[in-house]
Amino acid sequence: MKPTRFRVRVWGEFACFSRPEMKVERFSYPVITPSAARGILDAIYCKPVKFRWQVLRVELLPPPRYIALRRNEVKERAPSERTILQWTTGDVQPQPILADADADITGSDAKGRTQRQTMALKDVHYRIHAEIRPWEGFENELPALEAQFQRRARRGQAFYQPYLGCREFPANFALCEEDEQEPQPFPLDMNVGWMLYDVFDLSRRGDANAPPFISLFEARIVAGVMDIPEFDDPAVRKPPRAPATQEVLDL
Repeated sequence: MKPTRFRVRVWGEFACFSRPEMKVERFSYPVITPSAARGILDAIYCKPVKFRWQVLRVELLPPPRYIALRRNEVKERAPSERTILQWTTGDVQPQPILADADADITGSDAKGRTQRQTMALKDVHYRIHAEIRPWEGFENELPALEAQFQRRARRGQAFYQPYLGCREFPANFALCEEDEQEPQPFPLDMNVGWMLYDVFDLSRRGDANAPPFISLFEARIVAGVMDIPEFDDPAVRKPPRAPATQEVLDL
């Protein structure tokens, strides 16, 4: 059963798809990454046990434009879901993140806030091409899964607010219909170089405790179009795979 190729337009005032080599200051790729595009589609409709999204193409409708932003950010990382659950059950004493604190109060320079520079994109607008890929055993449910996605996308429904790289940059979205007159991509040719493909192993059904799995591909924009290889394509560089956990195998 051949999957339907959906086209979804996404746009927003700001976006930042951070390059992983930039450790402190954020510097955005000139175009949305496959991982960020998949995240937007997951926000609209996802059932991780039954299927995953495969992003196939991204079209740039306006050219990329950068804007420099300086923001106050806390130095600490947000706690994990497991830690927050331990706080709520009383197993662990909550530890607040202090924004206005210095070493005299906290005893460490790793706490408090600092100013960081972000080279973000502004006024972005993309058209994402993607397909639903059912996991083994759910192939017969493909028409129902596609129909549910279409209903949600047409109504503007989402499980949570989609965002463009950073949660403070919300994304708007609309499903492209067959009879709709669509704008043409901006005629841009660019060799983007190595780009983040995804942070999870898309060949396996993951869970909340799935370890990171960083993959890369060599991105090129031709006439405003960035074609994205399949995850299993040799063009996608991947690290060695760890054995699947028993929880994943039992799904």
